[in-house]
Amino acid sequence: MADEGPPHLVAGEFETLRALYDFQRDSFVRKVSGVSDEGAARRLLPSDTTLLWLVNHLAFVEEYWFLHCFAGQEFAAPDYERGPIGISLESYSLARKRVDSVLDAATDLNAECVQVGRGEMVNLRWVLGHMLEEVARHAGHADIIRELLDGETGR
Repeated sequence: MADEGPPHLVAGEFETLRALYDFQRDSFVRKVSGVSDEGAARRLLPSDTTLLWLVNHLAFVEEYWFLHCFAGQEFAAPDYERGPIGISLESYSLARKRVDSVLDAATDLNAECVQVGRGEMVNLRWVLGHMLEEVARHAGHADIIRELLDGETGR
């Protein structure tokens, strides 16, 4: 797997955050793509963290924060049955498209969330920064798990 670096650009705050967020999402997908169903579900750590779990988790948290908390849309947590990695990647792809439609319509990073899961009110800037951190952290987890599974490295 080729090691791809983040985009270098001179842009406004929103465009920069979106570009870095999309880079991390794409890196994550590259990291988990091509692994077998068995490998995706294989536990290599004391925790329940697997590549399959990471894909399902990111699909959930992207929709939770952007669709439910920020946009106030009805939200039903997905069923995390163990299944083929391809199905989970398709679900993540659909979640990304739904989130992107919310982000494409957003015009103000200061816009406050409609709902808050825990704690105090946050705005879109916070949600986008939090999700950039969340995806980057889990892309790192996926990188380590994938290297342990089959030696694949790179972003």
